[in-house]
Amino acid sequence: MSHVDSLFMPENTKLDAAMSIDLVRVVEAAAVAAARLVGRGDGQAADAAAAAAMQKALRQVSMQGKIVIGEGARGSVPALYTGEAVGAGGVAADVIADPLECTTRAARSGPDAVSLIAIGAPGAFLPAPPVYMDKIAVGPLAVTADISLDARPEDNVRAVAAALGRQPSEVTVCVLDRPRHAQIVQSVRAAGARVRLIGEGDVVGALLPSLSDSGVDLYLGTGRAPEGVFAAAALRGLGGRVLVRLAPRNDEERAQLNAVGISDFHRIYGTDDLAAGDVIFAAAGVTPGPLLDGAHIGLTHAYTHSVVIRSRTNSVRWIKTHHRLDENGNLRLGN
Repeated sequence: MSHVDSLFMPENTKLDAAMSIDLVRVVEAAAVAAARLVGRGDGQAADAAAAAAMQKALRQVSMQGKIVIGEGARGSVPALYTGEAVGAGGVAADVIADPLECTTRAARSGPDAVSLIAIGAPGAFLPAPPVYMDKIAVGPLAVTADISLDARPEDNVRAVAAALGRQPSEVTVCVLDRPRHAQIVQSVRAAGARVRLIGEGDVVGALLPSLSDSGVDLYLGTGRAPEGVFAAAALRGLGGRVLVRLAPRNDEERAQLNAVGISDFHRIYGTDDLAAGDVIFAAAGVTPGPLLDGAHIGLTHAYTHSVVIRSRTNSVRWIKTHHRLDENGNLRLGN
């Protein structure tokens, strides 16, 4: 079944609410595994450790899951490859997983590294390969703003300001700090708005406008497509809005999109197009950031900070957990 077909299915009601805590355990395991390698200069090793821990933890989740966005193609990665079966059996579910978002930051002990996962009914997620997409995101107080991917950045700033009842000078825009965004930054500042540049963390950047204490009102820029799907999964429960348009840079990226049945590169996708139906999103901090605190590991205990968001109930749970480690220094995964 294609993603487009799934949008016309009845709302999925089969995901058990208890699966929210199961997913928290999954991202906790990945975050702790990655945190052990934070600051060691090898982001790929940290990512591999997080992926192995997430894969192991997923074996205890009561679902018949399939990875639709993961670490890479089958044969190119040892764990969480696209198409991999995960779970202990139960309700059918599609899974998107990023065991370590911001690998470079983790390697350097920088901020904002997180472990991410989301589940939904089969066909819930746009199966986006790692190509680029243009993105714009706002929070729940600005969902009625007349924003557009075709509008000038300064016009989007004014639209958000109007929706919030503010002046453009009172609007803050989050932008990924990349040379390709120089014109966006210039245009936003020309409108009188503030710019908050982030080095990595495209998912967190798109969520910031939906966090009341972030000080960010709008997210703009171009980033990887899988991160856009993760952001949509969380925004379904947070009440924010994201608009994206795929922006393949070459024939290879266009071929990757064609391979998953996507051929219209001009289409604008909204939040529900990227993540449909009953979706559960979970994240755990690896290093401290505006969304989550990082994982801290002691001799006998570990501390994690997580969030789990469910679209069906619009529930957002922030969870601080102290874990007693097993004899090998790992999290105890048993129920």
